[in-house]
Order: sequence, then structure tokens, then C-alpha cells
Amino acid sequence: MANDIGWELYRSFLAVLREGSLSGAARALGLTQPTVGRHIAALEARLGLALFTRSQTGLLPTDAALALRGDAEAMHNTAAALERTARGLGDGVRGAVRVSASEVVGVEVLPPLLAALRRQHPLLEVELVLSNRLQDLVQREVDIAVRMAPPSQDVLVATQVGEVVVGLHAHRSYIARFGQPASMAELSRHTVIGYDVETPFVRAARAKLPAWTHEAFHLRCDSDLGQLALVRAGAGIGACQVGLARRDPQLVRVLPDRFAFKLPTWVAMHEGLRHNARCRVVFDALVKGMRRYTGAAA
Repeated sequence: MANDIGWELYRSFLAVLREGSLSGAARALGLTQPTVGRHIAALEARLGLALFTRSQTGLLPTDAALALRGDAEAMHNTAAALERTARGLGDGVRGAVRVSASEVVGVEVLPPLLAALRRQHPLLEVELVLSNRLQDLVQREVDIAVRMAPPSQDVLVATQVGEVVVGLHAHRSYIARFGQPASMAELSRHTVIGYDVETPFVRAARAKLPAWTHEAFHLRCDSDLGQLALVRAGAGIGACQVGLARRDPQLVRVLPDRFAFKLPTWVAMHEGLRHNARCRVVFDALVKGMRRYTGAAA
């Protein structure tokens, strides 16, 4: 097996895995479909493996392709990190920093912080990834992450920035129509907003609130932003970060003494980026801003 297989072959392979077809991969990469097809054929020949089989719905990955996916994604992350590093070379704070955060924090909390950073450092670029999945900092999927979970790898630099408190909230228009539940038992007579697919947050919440089940949710949405929009629209009672609700006088906290879910929050990055000027600037700004948001001491 040759050891000098070009990255472009693996890049096309990963694109086909993600898109499920040669045409989709070609669109994603800005290449022609025949070019992507040649890349896949060349990679299969060099590896001596069949990577895809054709079906009515597109290309299906073989077991060999699935086994290679993790390494191909690691190569993709490394190539992207290399590009960010190269763009950041030179004097001053410049280049790209890739930041991940949950949907709600990324949309509702971080934009003003990032806007202020760009005003202070106009050569700085920020790639904001919105995902409730923990992005891999070790493999450099992202450079910095705002997480509601303590980092477990020793190679990460992490600072706890307080706790994000989640409570039940409703819009004043909903309260005006239906009133507030006086107890958790009365909550069952209200429209409750929750998840369709169970998440770690729901499982943890149910440990404190056994009635927090799929059947208890009258409006279901697996997007935190979707749930927040339903609460703001007066559709029912749902979970919302207390810090966000304080900013909106139209949101009323429901049963504050009975439901308060605390999420310890961290800002983390790879230890190897500790002395990287652009990453350090972004890291410090996120720590300061998130501490202000959670009410933690500076």
C-alpha cells in the first residue's frame, strides 16, 4: 500500500460519506462529479478496498469506509487547524479562531461578545459553531468551546465560569390566559414545552422531576432555540435559562422554588494553544463575558 496518498482523495472520500452521493460531494467541494468519482476510484485502488456500494438512494459506505471515517475526519480537522494557524501568523491578533457553543448560548449570549472582539481586533476572524454536541478539542474540531460539562482530558486548559441556571418560564400572555401552576402537580394541566427525543439534560432533569417525561410534553421540539421561540410566543411553559429570561420583561418564571437546574459551565481549549495570541484573546474574552452572564465573580 502506498503511503503518499494525496489529501484530496481523502477529502473527496469524506465528502461522499457526509453527503451520500457523488453529486452532493461535488457540490460541497466545488468540484465536478466526475472528478470526485475519479478520486474515490483512485483511493479504492490505492487502499485495495471497496469503500462504497451503489443503492437506489445513493452510495452506501462499506464497513471499511466506516472504519476509516474517524481518521479521515481527524485529517480534515488537522488540515483546517493548520489553515487557521497559517492565517494567524504575523504581528498582532489576526487569523481565525473556531469556537463552539450550545445553540442558545451561541445565539443569545456570544454575539455581543464576539462583536466587541472584532471591534477591538479587526484582523481577528471567528468561526462560530452552534451545536449541543461536545466538539472534540483534542482533535481540533474547534479551538475553543463553551461547555456545560467539565473537561475530562488532561491536555485541555479550562476555566469554570459559573453556573447556567435553567428554570421554567412562560410568556405573560400565557399567564394572563391560563394563570400560573401553584404546584408541580398542577403543571400537568398546562401546556408544557419539551423534547421529542430524550437528551442527557432531560434524563438529568427527570432525576429531580420524575414527571418530566415525553408524555408530559404537549409541544415537542428537539431544538433549544425552537423551544425558546415557543415560550416567547406564549405557546406554553418551558425550560429557559434564567439569565436570558431576566433580559425579557415578558417572561415570567414559573415554580422557581420547585424547578431550578444548574449547569456548571466552562470555557476550554487545547493546552497547545495557551500561548497563541489570537486564541488567548478570544479565550479570555469568553471567560469574562460568560462570568458576567452567569453572575460569577470575576
